[in-house]
Amino acid sequence: MSQIRAAITGIQGYLPDYVLTNAELEKMVDTNDEWITARTGIKERHILKGEGLGTSHMAAEAVKGLLAKTNTAAGDIDLLICATTTPDFVFPSTANLICDMVGIKSIGSFDIQAACSGFIYALTVGSQFIETGKYKKVIVVGADKMSAIIDYTDRTTCVLFGDGAGAVLLEPNTEGLGILDTIIKSDGAGQPFLHQKAGGSRFPPTHETIDKRWHYAYQDGQSVFKFAVTNMADVAAEIMERNHLSGDDVAWLVPHQANKRIISATANRMKVGMDKVMLNIHKYGNTTAATIPLCLWDYESQLNKGDNLIFAAFGGGFTWGSVYVKWAY
Repeated sequence: MSQIRAAITGIQGYLPDYVLTNAELEKMVDTNDEWITARTGIKERHILKGEGLGTSHMAAEAVKGLLAKTNTAAGDIDLLICATTTPDFVFPSTANLICDMVGIKSIGSFDIQAACSGFIYALTVGSQFIETGKYKKVIVVGADKMSAIIDYTDRTTCVLFGDGAGAVLLEPNTEGLGILDTIIKSDGAGQPFLHQKAGGSRFPPTHETIDKRWHYAYQDGQSVFKFAVTNMADVAAEIMERNHLSGDDVAWLVPHQANKRIISATANRMKVGMDKVMLNIHKYGNTTAATIPLCLWDYESQLNKGDNLIFAAFGGGFTWGSVYVKWAY
């Protein structure tokens, strides 16, 4: 019997309507379009507006679209995993809320928190339920409302992030297509450089934590940039080497959209031309766990059955990882 692989059989994204441009940010903080574009490649980002709307709102819209697009009934889904750094609540999980919002009942659902590497972690976990034969249909969502934890008086972070969601359907494949290899790594020594200090059990919310602005994302940009350039490129190269792939064998690099310079460094290390790199950072900014599925959604019409795709990401933790996918449709 041929080996069962977990294949991505559908992809759907969701972006909120409101677009925050560099021109608008110029009025909010001491920055300008030229500076933002040169350092990050970002021109605009989408922001979720509306009272009481959290990450689950965007994720549920992506999942509803995915079910409709793949002609899948909600009752046929066996498991739903949501990668997010901005859950609606500390508990219950955002995955639980998504299931309720789309009419998926009485299945396992849970969140994975690996910051910007979250979607790669969630794919790695979700694929194993398919490979073992335990489940037939697994949804993996990457979604973040980064605007909820961004300080719009801090020009070093507010220009980088946007909101969005993407969801994929995983199903069994015995043709040698699908997720062929994954690597996930972490180093908790990276915590001081990229974190949200308060709101957890170490520093619960108080007047003091709010006054100190500890409930916003903090980033030591230079340190994070150095770690990201090295580790994202290394892990992409590692997965290629162990699967005997050259740059010519790769149809697409699907990188986490944090910074265009980090993406270029990863492509160079892989010996992949920028014409084979999925890019949408200029339109959406860094949507954290949603960047990779939103890339797949944007480029879906350009993908062919059998294409070799390399996903690569780096995020807070630090976390980083890569996935080798042979596209299934």
